[in-house]
Amino acid sequence: MSQPTAAPATVPASETPGTELAGKVALITGGARNIGACVSLALAAGGATVAINTRASRAEADALADRIEADGGRAAAWLADIGERDAVRAMVDGVLARFGRIDILVLNASVRNECAFLDLPYDDWRRVMTTTLDGAFHCSQACLPSMIAGGSGSMVTLGGLNALSGAKRRIHGSVAKGGLVAFTRGIAREFAEQGVRANCVVPGQVLTERASHRSPRADPKGLIPLGRGGQPEEIAATVRFLCGPGASFITGQTIHVNGGQLMT
Repeated sequence: MSQPTAAPATVPASETPGTELAGKVALITGGARNIGACVSLALAAGGATVAINTRASRAEADALADRIEADGGRAAAWLADIGERDAVRAMVDGVLARFGRIDILVLNASVRNECAFLDLPYDDWRRVMTTTLDGAFHCSQACLPSMIAGGSGSMVTLGGLNALSGAKRRIHGSVAKGGLVAFTRGIAREFAEQGVRANCVVPGQVLTERASHRSPRADPKGLIPLGRGGQPEEIAATVRFLCGPGASFITGQTIHVNGGQLMT
């Protein structure tokens, strides 16, 4: 039986206007490009005010914020390396000063590169850990007090399929993403009584090239039961759902969005 390769017939929820996140303020790390940009757009489409973090892509972050505001939303960009505690504190203070609160934190920023393990420089290992794990630590410590003060909050981390399946030349990234799952569960357990939820979304193979019209790429090796790779908007739609009231009884979960490539 041939596998389907066509895109979903329905519009992803990330593109569907709504108000379920109205009054909420969301901070998205690495929110200017690829999946992060789609998450920024998705949460804005749900009614949230969006703070777009980027380490270096300032022009893209500003353009994305302008696009959201042109569509009637509220958004602004912040330049900060989330691996640096002081930079994160300054960014969060800026978001709070401008928008008054933070209700949603999406930890999307990460460093992706490949290297044979025996050739992997320690500096590269530390750079990946610093961005993924130290960044999660710094951002969470800075944002959680606002969520607790507001009586509720949602944190969504972006994991990696390789953390479960393993991958050659990506051991450093796999370890960091595996640690992020444990971090997410710990946050979910410790802050549930304060109304804060935390979940991890793990994308599968996703087409992340920037284009005005994306189409799902084929799965020539037959690894994905749905027969195609995903679209960034499909990941963003899952993040948007987890941030909203429809997911009010979901916390501490690792949710795979991979077309069935990995089933747990």
